[in-house]
Amino acid sequence: MSIKLWEEAVPQHLGEPDVIPSLTPFLLESDSLTSAMVICPGGGYGMRADHEGEPIAKWLNACGISAFVLNYRVAPHKHPAPLLDAQRALRYVRYHAEEWGIKKNKVGILGFSAGGHLAATVGTHVDEGDAYAEDPLEKESARPDVMVLCYPVITLQSPYRHEGSMINLLGEQPDEGLLTSLSNELQVSQKTPPTFLWHTADDDSVPVENSLLFARALSQAHVPFDLHIFEQGPHGMGLATEDEHVRQWQEQCASWLKIHQF
Repeated sequence: MSIKLWEEAVPQHLGEPDVIPSLTPFLLESDSLTSAMVICPGGGYGMRADHEGEPIAKWLNACGISAFVLNYRVAPHKHPAPLLDAQRALRYVRYHAEEWGIKKNKVGILGFSAGGHLAATVGTHVDEGDAYAEDPLEKESARPDVMVLCYPVITLQSPYRHEGSMINLLGEQPDEGLLTSLSNELQVSQKTPPTFLWHTADDDSVPVENSLLFARALSQAHVPFDLHIFEQGPHGMGLATEDEHVRQWQEQCASWLKIHQF
């Protein structure tokens, strides 16, 4: 089942009917309220990787967390379309929290690679809703309560940026102001939610410095975080179930989420 994020006009949309932003829910059946996570698969803002979607949702379900895989817009759509989709997803989950058995104040976001950049953008460009909006969903906060960033694209500054993600998101000749605004290590504030980060040190696609820069910014802003760097492993490992060492991120993340009552 797929849920459209907008029933009528989609903002900043180019018109392709097959890329309507939507959520695929993986709801837990529980007698008590659960927490929830919105999942942003990676794919360089040019696609969405399947192995970073449904398998992650099922892992979160096993951790006692309801999950929603976000089908956000990618190229040829440009910024701010993906950001609008991710913010709308958080608002949508909160708006329907009661009927879905979800704690409204325990809705987080999890992203891989470019999906990690999208998640980090939501968490550093905080939008807490418009109390005067005509659309009741837009009154809801789009601030995630936690962030989980897996080998994320963070910076759009040279030399550590991922060129493909930058071009797909902003075009061949991006505006310098947008490059700064969307370099999320430069946008961390005390409103940024607690964050779990993991990366491999030899990632040859998205340099590990992306996570290191973000962790440093979180530390300077006194935002709680966990940072896990594994010595070896290629980019895009997802759950990393076949790597005895790197797959430990799952247990470490689940433990960290419990600290934050997820």
